[in-house]
Amino acid sequence: MLPPSPILLSTWRFGLPANAAGWPHLQRPAGLLDGLEQTCIACELDPNVNSVGVGGLPDAAGEVSLDGAIMLSPAQSAGVAYVRKYAHPVSIARRVMERTPHKLLVGEGAERFATQEGFAPAQLLTEAARARWEEWKRTGQSVADPHAYKPPLLVDGDRNPPHDTIGVLAIDASGAIGAACSTSGRAFKLPGRVGDSPLIGHGLYCDPKAGAAVATGTGELMIGVAASFLVVERLRMGDRPIEAVRFVLNRVVESYPNLGEADQCALIALGLDGKAASGALRPGFEVAMTTSAGSQLLPPDVVF
Repeated sequence: MLPPSPILLSTWRFGLPANAAGWPHLQRPAGLLDGLEQTCIACELDPNVNSVGVGGLPDAAGEVSLDGAIMLSPAQSAGVAYVRKYAHPVSIARRVMERTPHKLLVGEGAERFATQEGFAPAQLLTEAARARWEEWKRTGQSVADPHAYKPPLLVDGDRNPPHDTIGVLAIDASGAIGAACSTSGRAFKLPGRVGDSPLIGHGLYCDPKAGAAVATGTGELMIGVAASFLVVERLRMGDRPIEAVRFVLNRVVESYPNLGEADQCALIALGLDGKAASGALRPGFEVAMTTSAGSQLLPPDVVF
């Protein structure tokens, strides 16, 4: 059987220009990892994206920290979390995957590894992000009470609050499949908080014998149900991508009886045949899809 045609999928509207950077790499022989990484890098370097990379909104103490992961299989996968001095967590995660036996490096350890590997340090906090943080502080939000969290203020024509993650799925010309995630995490989070994005099985999961999935939204929801792993397990059991997405969204709803209006779980599933599906708990989610026919921004297949 011939392999499926190359496809590149990423989360949210900002995934569309990011896909443009990754797509040429995906079309090259053995270009899957480069395609995943370059899609994330393009988003990480866009200061107008306030939930990924440079320009990401800081934590409650005013410090930006980044998380990311990359995955081709259970054996070939790694993540990094709480990176404060480097702009490209997915690139560091790829290096962890390729050069160490580890699955997750965090904080100073991840930064020390990045230094040893020759990554260039970067200033992550932009003036625009600092201004948003200062405005948030003026609202009197209590940082000591994690249950007192409220979503960031919507300014500058934002349609939705920050979305945490660019999640990327791809199949290359050889039929190889992979996934990647990059994020600055929940805006104004408690310092040290890490969401689902760098965690294998939560923010992303890929098995070359079953398929791949990524998640975005309120990371705590995905962590509690191992959302991306569960999507792929449903694919392994014979579900179509849309059935797997519906199953996991139902699991989230069943598992969290007190979901807030701002809580979001959005998923993309990709089968080995190149068929994909997406879904979300709330309206507003969009999927950027690039194929040989071009690029387009799509609504999710299902919204609960």
